[in-house]
Amino acid sequence: MPARPPKPLSESLKEIEAVQSPIAGRATDYPAGWHIKPHLHSKHQMIYAVRGVMVVKTEAGRWVVPPTRGIWMVAGMMHEIWCIGEVHMRSLLVATDAARNLMEVTQAVGISPLLRELMRAAMDVKQPYLPGTRDGRLMRLILDEVRALPVLPLHLQLPSDPRLLRICELLQQRLDDSSTMADWARRLSLDMKTIQRLFTKETGMTFGQWRQQARLLRALELLATGEKVIDVALALGYESPSAFSTMFRKQFGQSPSQFFAEG
Repeated sequence: MPARPPKPLSESLKEIEAVQSPIAGRATDYPAGWHIKPHLHSKHQMIYAVRGVMVVKTEAGRWVVPPTRGIWMVAGMMHEIWCIGEVHMRSLLVATDAARNLMEVTQAVGISPLLRELMRAAMDVKQPYLPGTRDGRLMRLILDEVRALPVLPLHLQLPSDPRLLRICELLQQRLDDSSTMADWARRLSLDMKTIQRLFTKETGMTFGQWRQQARLLRALELLATGEKVIDVALALGYESPSAFSTMFRKQFGQSPSQFFAEG
């Protein structure tokens, strides 16, 4: 089924809520820089792009989602999406009563080659379909495959404490800033031990780990637009391209070139 150009968000949401089948495929192509404004729906959604990189933001944080990866967005969660480059989105809509034993929280996942092909096939399934037909069995197989997907570290948890949030927002504007936690505490007249404790409590990471994650996710965005590894490494404060590649491989298990070439 050919992808549709973007429709007004209100119209798209009406179409989503009108779907009666347990699972439905949805294909839409978005131009570079497109912003899908904050919205929610009553169905779970597997957000996946066969082309382009998406930045997905919720109150819980933000995810960077390149090709061969996807994000499972739970029903009822407010979210918005930025398209980095042209994005060809192929998503699944899953009714909550059809999603037993599936992921209960929003998270990034690896899209297996099998699921990728199943999702492509799902785009051609006419709605509504009958449970015992080939289309019905295909959709049930999709759910089985979703259950087996690995969770990936593509999430940046944002703290709720306004002091920590200010640090995080400033850091994301200058990810090449090498200031330590002590530097930030002194700059903002905050107690360093309190900030360290809260950082771990609210983000599950130390200050250093959070900054590293922020840098790596920003790197995914830059690499997706065609930036060279050396330029990305220097822009994000790494001493050399090799230092950046080592950290990238440590976090994602692949070199930058392998990460985008997979599949």
